[in-house]
Amino acid sequence: MRVLPTEQTSMLQASKLLPQGQGLAPVLLKRATTVELDWDVRQKSRFAATDSAGRELGIFLPRGTLVRGGDVLVAEDGSMVRVIAAPQPVLVITHCTQHGTPFDLTRAAYHLGNRHVPIELQPDHLKIEPDHVLADMLRAMHLIVTAQNLAFEPEGGAYAAGHGGGHHHHGGHDHGHDHGHGHEHDHSHAQTPAVAAASAPARGRTVAIPVVAQGHVHGPHCNHDH
Repeated sequence: MRVLPTEQTSMLQASKLLPQGQGLAPVLLKRATTVELDWDVRQKSRFAATDSAGRELGIFLPRGTLVRGGDVLVAEDGSMVRVIAAPQPVLVITHCTQHGTPFDLTRAAYHLGNRHVPIELQPDHLKIEPDHVLADMLRAMHLIVTAQNLAFEPEGGAYAAGHGGGHHHHGGHDHGHDHGHGHEHDHSHAQTPAVAAASAPARGRTVAIPVVAQGHVHGPHCNHDH
């Protein structure tokens, strides 16, 4: 793939994107051609691609747009191209089911976020791009890190253009995240000093969570060597 300049080209241009094909009838999605793009290309707003019909496409999207697998590009002739997230090398991070807890993934996401690493967040695992230094750090935290070839859809940030936050709704589900529940929680029960300290806001201080090994005994199938 190559990044396109801003000038006009002779390629068939596509400058409109429909997130997850929103509003399109299933029959139209079936007729659409496809294009497979890895994350390196899908985070660009100007690039060239070839669809499944062999057509050369010039993609010109608003700056900051992130293209996700399942999105549909609309070409200047009205034809549609469905984007497929191409498999690529990634590191899949899971917690040790024998000695760890799912909270280990939260700690891992915190430390990776401090390093501004693109992360795909899933309920039971994380994905990052290959990096042996980060892999060693994660294994030192007793996490299991395996190299695989999978689609990569990292979080795009809460204020990313388009739908970069990785939060997709299907079946016409649309809401503005204004959840006014209309009830109050009276947490008047006593807190232990540790809980009270953890819940108190840190005013003017940066609270760091150290990377500390938990000291558990490794089983034969842990797969987090040091």
